[in-house]
Amino acid sequence: MQAVTEGDRRKEVRSLLDRIQAHPERDWTGARRRIATLNKLIATDRQAH
Repeated sequence: MQAVTEGDRRKEVRSLLDRIQAHPERDWTGARRRIATLNKLIATDRQAH
C-alpha cells in the first residue's frame, strides 16, 4: 500500500475544482465537503513539517 502525499491531495482538490467549474449546475455538496477535508489534511501536513 502506498502512502498518500500532499501532492496527491492537491491533485485531487484541483480535479474536483475543475469538475465543479465545468458543471456548476450540478449539486457538488459532497465534492465541496471532500475539498474542505483535503484542505484540512494539507494544512495539517504542513504544520507537521
